[in-house]
Amino acid sequence: MLVTGVKTFLVHPAAGVANGPAYGAGAKNLCFVRVETDEGLHGWGECYTQADRDTQIVAHVEQLSRYLIGRDPTHVKNFTQIVYDDVAARRGSMDLFSALSGLEQAMWDISGKALGVPVHALMGGPVREKLRVYANGWYGGAKEPSEIAERALATVEMGFTALKFDPIPGPWRSYIDRDTERSAIVRVAAVRDAVGPDVDVLVEVHRRLAPMHAVRLARELEPYDPFWFEEPVLAENMEALAAARADIRLPVVTGEELYSKFEFRRVFETGAADIINPDVCNVGGILELREIAAMAETYFVGVAPHNYNSTAIGLAATAHAAAGMPNFVITEYFVNLDAVSREIADRPFNVKDGHIAIPDGPGLGLNLDEDALVAHGYQQFPARSFGDLHDG
Repeated sequence: MLVTGVKTFLVHPAAGVANGPAYGAGAKNLCFVRVETDEGLHGWGECYTQADRDTQIVAHVEQLSRYLIGRDPTHVKNFTQIVYDDVAARRGSMDLFSALSGLEQAMWDISGKALGVPVHALMGGPVREKLRVYANGWYGGAKEPSEIAERALATVEMGFTALKFDPIPGPWRSYIDRDTERSAIVRVAAVRDAVGPDVDVLVEVHRRLAPMHAVRLARELEPYDPFWFEEPVLAENMEALAAARADIRLPVVTGEELYSKFEFRRVFETGAADIINPDVCNVGGILELREIAAMAETYFVGVAPHNYNSTAIGLAATAHAAAGMPNFVITEYFVNLDAVSREIADRPFNVKDGHIAIPDGPGLGLNLDEDALVAHGYQQFPARSFGDLHDG
């Protein structure tokens, strides 16, 4: 069996959704890839994207496809190593690894379909029957604490037992004033009051803060019992993150901006985090995520896969990778991307009591409708204005 072709699809989550888009559904275009073979089997994968960084991912997929066509799609590790060693000359980037991730997932999908087994069965089988998920994407556009609290309660009523949000108002800056700090605390307090003590509240910081602000804010949030404190400091300075973690009494998460096992090594060596959140759609794919998780296990670091992707292919790839992770903690479910995911996928996920079932069908366990993908086609975002001067 040989690869004969690769197709890409950019999908705008808010375009043509039958029941109307959810809050913030148009935050970025999603990128899917379909890998085809000479035996009629095909595989699906998803590449991580960001707003205004989507057509670039497609360009990377197209270039990498030149090295995949004509190869055996079951030789997953060989292809990913060739991409890193030979094609990229060992110069990684988010865009490269995002493109590779989608192709890698599609290769696993084909491998599972060829043998009639789910992908996780090819990697040692599952160690759990279901995966706990937390909701994200539920608070887009909400600014007042009361509105955020109302949205939080509605999200819990959807079946989630954990939800995550970034409570810090304003642009992403390393240095914040006391008013900004107090506003963040008020937002977390409002959410905690709304959902009660039995729902886990995960605080996201998006790599915003200088260590002094991160430590101070974490201390002020302790009375509201956050499940974790995510990415308080840029991972580009691992020593600074590790120093902050030493003074923070909440579980610290990092990893969203790290790609490949080589970049995660310093997290473990410096003791910079309690939990890591690599993304299956930008670290190089399912196997790379599993290898990162295995490294983390030896340092007693938990894994909570990031999943700012669809609740179709991206979440399915995450589920197969996480199914066999002994140190899995929880994973991400973007509710604002759920509507379009249900329209393009034949077997969408359903959240029950804060969990999703691990797919048991061949390959990734679901397929996409090409006509539906086209109906939700690419839309370019308008230019954004950030002001003439950097205000901090």
